[in-house]
Amino acid sequence: MPLRLPMPLRDPVLAVGPHLKNTFTLAHGDDAYVSQHIGDLENLETLEHFRESLSRFRALFRIEPRWVVRDLHPGYLSTRIAAESGLTELEPVQHHHAHIAAVMGEHGVTDRVLGLAFDGTGYGVDGHVWGCELLEADLREFRRLAHLRYAPLPGGDLAARSPWRALVGYASLDGEGTWADAALAAAPGAELALVRQQVGRNVNSPLASSLGRLFDAAAAVIGLRGESAYEGQAAMELEAVAAPPGDADVLPFPVLRDRGPCVELDPVPLLAALAFAKDRGMPTEELAASFHATVAAAASDLAIELCETRGLRRVALGGGCFQNARLLKSIAGQLEEAGLEVLTPIALGPNDGAISYGQAVVAAARLSD
Repeated sequence: MPLRLPMPLRDPVLAVGPHLKNTFTLAHGDDAYVSQHIGDLENLETLEHFRESLSRFRALFRIEPRWVVRDLHPGYLSTRIAAESGLTELEPVQHHHAHIAAVMGEHGVTDRVLGLAFDGTGYGVDGHVWGCELLEADLREFRRLAHLRYAPLPGGDLAARSPWRALVGYASLDGEGTWADAALAAAPGAELALVRQQVGRNVNSPLASSLGRLFDAAAAVIGLRGESAYEGQAAMELEAVAAPPGDADVLPFPVLRDRGPCVELDPVPLLAALAFAKDRGMPTEELAASFHATVAAAASDLAIELCETRGLRRVALGGGCFQNARLLKSIAGQLEEAGLEVLTPIALGPNDGAISYGQAVVAAARLSD
């Protein structure tokens, strides 16, 4: 069944979606047809699956697109697919703008919102890795208002499978970061030394504002998981072991207001507080609960402040971190208590499977100008 577009398309559009957890969307008129899960565009088999599925969708829905829209990242295979499609390319859509546009599109909202886009990885307009973004957005454009403080991500994508790597990156922001030493004692010694050199010399250590990697670092610092068998394992286990919300301690997670055009959330005091609490003997389930409570409180407080200063009344929540039901419920609840309207995903879910629909929604808005 198609999803509705908040504004109609005169000419058909193909949105090729993201690199990981790919879907594509064919859209025309008021309707957007989102494909089944294609997968990570990392090998020939998946590329062939994409092409075969697109061919069937074109035939099934009798849609021959005129335009193609893609992610901002220049190196994604989906970017190559768009370039080789023979269609006229539209302006690329930044990953987190697509997340928020997807939520807006499902709700039929076309005016400005504050978007909270929380996930693992998305290519930012400054060339860094984004993943904890507070955006003022409509369907055509966005403005970045706040984000998680950048930290080096040693090994890039390897950090998604080795949470201790993410912890090394955050610890490096605090000089020696000795508060992380106990947790890092379990890391492979030779590899740890190499990773520290990578960070120190800025080699293969892209800067990232990723909430997904902060979850990984928290799992590592409390001793829950240093290595993951699959992406997201550490974050899922952190949610699963957390004690009931109850009276979970809210730890320091300060806002930095003097570091440039955007406000920043500084995660280093939070991670250090977790390390010190663990050293005092706080149980793992209470540490995990405090982490969730702290992230939710900091994100909600900052969102409420930004809505007041920017004159916004709606907040849209998107991105893979909102698959965490505890985080979603806590943030949404605090925002609603403050009198804000909260938009959450409906049919597509919050993760990257919604990106192609978000791209189509942005394309429809831009083409209507």
